[in-house]
Amino acid sequence: MTVQVDVQNACDDDTAPEIPVVASWIVRAIGASGPDGDSEVSVRIVDAAEIHALNSDYRGKDRPTNVLSFPAGDVAGLPADMPVPLGDVVICASVVRDEAAAQGKAITDHWAHMLVHGTLHLLGYDHETEPEAAEMEALETRILSEHGVADPYGASGQT
Repeated sequence: MTVQVDVQNACDDDTAPEIPVVASWIVRAIGASGPDGDSEVSVRIVDAAEIHALNSDYRGKDRPTNVLSFPAGDVAGLPADMPVPLGDVVICASVVRDEAAAQGKAITDHWAHMLVHGTLHLLGYDHETEPEAAEMEALETRILSEHGVADPYGASGQT
């Protein structure tokens, strides 16, 4: 299994992790729950204005958010030797930074959580119902803990 990760940093926030760190969390999430074959994911790190516009346009929510995922869906006619596009993850650096501070979490840990969370959405996981949330949160917690990150849902229960 090979995972290609294209990372675009479109903001000036210096708290965003380096590209190899971003890619490593995407690969870990896909390795734990994704397809067996080759795949690709695009990650875009943005400012609050860009994610606010996306959240408004695609979710009808007039506010910035931490992470949005846009699954690619099935791609008909893709040659067998091409990686399967899983979709795009868009993360707002300032929202992640501010949430980490407000929740008393290490910023690197919160970035890891948001990257894993967004990637799992590309793989079809969701948290709209209690059973879905329990399954997704358990998988997030396992992936993160295997790499030294504390349970993000621990005492605070916040994402």
